[in-house]
Amino acid sequence: MDLALATGRGEQLATEWPGIAGPLVADADVIQLGERENRDDDFAWPDINCTAINRIDVFEALRVGPMAVVGCIREVLARKPNQGYWIHLDIDVLDQTVMPAVDSPGSPGIPPDDLLIIIASFVANPLCKGMTVTVFDPDLDPDGCLASTIVNLLAQLPFPR
Repeated sequence: MDLALATGRGEQLATEWPGIAGPLVADADVIQLGERENRDDDFAWPDINCTAINRIDVFEALRVGPMAVVGCIREVLARKPNQGYWIHLDIDVLDQTVMPAVDSPGSPGIPPDDLLIIIASFVANPLCKGMTVTVFDPDLDPDGCLASTIVNLLAQLPFPR
């Protein structure tokens, strides 16, 4: 949903901004990593397959490994070398065996160590303007163990100090 709104898809109230012509982010400037349902016949959002959004689904990411994913992302970012970027991390990109306390659990997912390699490659860059972490459901984590998984992952990232 966040990706749809940022790229101008959805209700006018949520997709049009004063002083900004068009969407917040052009499709060609978006990199989506980790989709796991896009190859299903009943994929809920098949229209994304016909956009200029740069997509690396979970199957491709697992096949090529984290360093190749980093390389693909760097290629897209290099098209606009001085443009800032934002990282939006839906924590449900992790496999449901690692992170079931999300709104869309599923398998396969990006392994935590791979996700750390990928994100770490970009958060310390001065062009990274921020990061959002979403979709954790604390009601599905009564003992706080899964929240700790997220905190420990984020604590390993080389955020600028």
